[in-house]
Amino acid sequence: MIGSLRGMLIDREPEGEIVIEVSGVGYRVFVNPRTLVDLPDVGSEAFVHIHHQIREDSQQLYGFATLAERKCFESVIGAHGVGPALGMAVLATLPPDELRYAVATDDVDALCLVPGVGKKTAQRMVLELKNRLELVEGEASEFSASSVAATPSALSDVREALSQMGFGSDEIRRAVDGLEAEDTSTMLREALQRMSR
Repeated sequence: MIGSLRGMLIDREPEGEIVIEVSGVGYRVFVNPRTLVDLPDVGSEAFVHIHHQIREDSQQLYGFATLAERKCFESVIGAHGVGPALGMAVLATLPPDELRYAVATDDVDALCLVPGVGKKTAQRMVLELKNRLELVEGEASEFSASSVAATPSALSDVREALSQMGFGSDEIRRAVDGLEAEDTSTMLREALQRMSR
């Protein structure tokens, strides 16, 4: 099993596939958009943590900038009906801390921002991931409202409002990240101001 790769980044595709050459061997690795942005330029040394997926008919490598991301990915794909593609989409939308907080506070709406995740799937994922994500960091049960600036219910209301206005999941995630107001209307105004910048 491959756990990590360090070598020359010789190719990177906008769709999320990179090639890292290690000792003359080029490894094709799938990464999420956040990891893709964090990687150095082609021709530079790169390092990624790897999840090595082995099936009867194929082997695939999934790369992550941090060990926490890889462990979260492995927890997510351990949930019923969640494959690697959806697991990558989850982490592209919700970084590890946001994912653990969403699960710990039953914030189903946060998971619904992930492309391909509906309400029922999100509810099932929250239930299944509670214990799995606690095993990742041991901290999920310790989250409180003070862990983030705004309460989950207010964030959910703002996300829902922005979604109804037609904004995409990436735009919504960036707009609500770190909002500090306490009431929904103030938070919504701030989110809309961020989107107009």
